[in-house]
Amino acid sequence: MYSPLRHTSSIFWKRKPIQLTFFVTRKCNSRCPFCFYLKSNDNAADKSEELSLDEIHKISLSMGNLLWLAFSGGEIYLRDDLVEISKVFYKNNKPAIMLYPTNGLLPELIKDRTEQILKHCRKSVITVKLSVDGLNGAHDKIRNTPGSFDQTMQTYHILGEFLNKYPNFELGINTVFCSENQDDMDEIIDFVSALKNIKTHTISMIRGNLAYESYKKVDYKKYYHAIDRLEKNLKNKISNIYRFKGARIKAAQDILQRRLIYQTMIEQKRLIPCYAGRLNLVLTENGDVYPCEILTEAFGNVRNFGYDMRKITQSEKAKKITKAISNYNCYCTHECYSMTNILFNPQVYSRLFREYLQL
Repeated sequence: MYSPLRHTSSIFWKRKPIQLTFFVTRKCNSRCPFCFYLKSNDNAADKSEELSLDEIHKISLSMGNLLWLAFSGGEIYLRDDLVEISKVFYKNNKPAIMLYPTNGLLPELIKDRTEQILKHCRKSVITVKLSVDGLNGAHDKIRNTPGSFDQTMQTYHILGEFLNKYPNFELGINTVFCSENQDDMDEIIDFVSALKNIKTHTISMIRGNLAYESYKKVDYKKYYHAIDRLEKNLKNKISNIYRFKGARIKAAQDILQRRLIYQTMIEQKRLIPCYAGRLNLVLTENGDVYPCEILTEAFGNVRNFGYDMRKITQSEKAKKITKAISNYNCYCTHECYSMTNILFNPQVYSRLFREYLQL
């Protein structure tokens, strides 16, 4: 397996990106009103504007080894060449972890493409995260997609069969915390903790610029209650943790991360340094490059920089944006970036180690 320890130098030198979030498509077969990426879906780029496999190969060659490669969208499994894209990054960037979030609405297609990826990318941890934002009809309603809960559960049962077959496979569930489901968190947490094949359950605070801003009117105390339950379930061995080497560290980081997110919302300011634009990058389906998925100002389009991510991150505009981030000109609750901000910040290691010892 590709070891995360290859990236320990980034603790001291934040010189190159080791985490890439790649929005491979805007296409989606669900219409969640809380999705920030599809807010402008009616004017979204069509397939002709998506980066081609050849373009993606060039971009991949311009980057070094990755710790974390997260695909996003849209529904990523609607991208017909998802398997080929995965193979490109696996060959050129050797990611320790590859993340595949999905709404789970295409059980057989997801099964087929996931197994192809698992067979080829044997040295990377392949993590599929299913979306569960409510139970039964509540999930269907909140995602504006009738029948979606049953289809997602069908995908869960199908993918669960891979756990014994592929040691590099991980299966998890993510729940978006918003105003419409914040009173149902106990029910959702209990349900997920009883699913034997789920190795992690994460809760993501709703974020971004939404079509319906009312979904962001959450009660912080209810969020705290939910994350406290997740923490107690982990420490009391009620919930599972990932199987890969170093999974306890990841679980400890999740606990600390959720606490920091809660405190960030309470204090309305950033509490630890952010490495967006330095260790973390976002690539969109049409080639725009951002330091993170929350900020609306892009470094530029990689097509205009010869598909070279090094050139675009060293541009004057990129340096200006990154400097503003380093100067605490913004704050957010973005979980994926909180992960890097914790794992590569020695100032929080004592707190991280305390959580680790309790797992």
